[in-house]
Amino acid sequence: MAKAASHQLQVKSVLQSLPLPRCICQTPYRSFSSSPYQLKSGHGTRKNVEDSYAHEHARRRQAANKLRQTELKEQRRTALGDPIRGNTTPFVESFDTGLPRPATASVKEVSHTTTALSSEQAPPSPANATEEAHLNYSLKKPELLDSLDYSRVLSEPLVSTNRERADPEEEARDAKQHETKHATAYEAVSRIVSLANANGRERSRANVQRIVDTFGRHNTDKYLKPKAPSLQSTYSTDTAQKALPRAGPDTGSSEVQIGILTAKIRVLADRYEGANRNDKAGKRDLRLLLHRRQKLLKYMERKERGSQRWTNMLETLGLTEAAWKGQIAVK
Repeated sequence: MAKAASHQLQVKSVLQSLPLPRCICQTPYRSFSSSPYQLKSGHGTRKNVEDSYAHEHARRRQAANKLRQTELKEQRRTALGDPIRGNTTPFVESFDTGLPRPATASVKEVSHTTTALSSEQAPPSPANATEEAHLNYSLKKPELLDSLDYSRVLSEPLVSTNRERADPEEEARDAKQHETKHATAYEAVSRIVSLANANGRERSRANVQRIVDTFGRHNTDKYLKPKAPSLQSTYSTDTAQKALPRAGPDTGSSEVQIGILTAKIRVLADRYEGANRNDKAGKRDLRLLLHRRQKLLKYMERKERGSQRWTNMLETLGLTEAAWKGQIAVK
């Protein structure tokens, strides 16, 4: 036993006197670790430099990608358009005064390119009217003209039945004076009943009437083709029920309601963007009208997409996809 123990001590002393290999010196063991720790050496400097360059390139690529994503998002938002106002058209601009404005060439082409149900030429759209059809105090242009003509007849100077005593020069002077007075009265009454001097309530009433005349199907059915029937229809044309005749102007169709909401939205948007920026009640009303119009547009897109009613309404009111797609936020 003593001999074996002395032999082990000699072997241990010999091993301790021998130099250790280079790999073992570079990988000393750490306490509380089951794996060797690689010390830094000269070849690690090149690797660290390469990593810094790669990190900088990656950071620049990430910044470029974020910038590109921001640009694409802005392009998509611009392509959708303004969800509140859309594109400005002469018909929409006329809501501010209630007076019709001359339409541009693009809007006129919309009404003339539509195909009528008969071989005759399609009548012009009321949106392209250049004269006032609706006046203040709920008057119409024909009613005003008839009343003025009747007053003109009543106020004409009497002609003497005794032509021997009649003075032709005096009668001519009276007739000329009567025509001058009638022209002055006509101008005064026209200014009084014009919507240019009306209040906001009268302008809103006139705008609603103009929208009903423009988009009401009692007028548009004369020059706009209905949407083609679906191929998956379960009923044949023989058994399909015929449409009942309308009892009066169309005030309940989707395009009429969308036009009325667009006129109200324009009024509230002008008021909210002005001095009443902190009007919380007005902001809430504007948001409700926008969401109500959005629902109607989604419904009409599902029912009338591709039809002449749909395209005519969008081009006349200047509505874009942002009005019914995505989320509408009033800031």
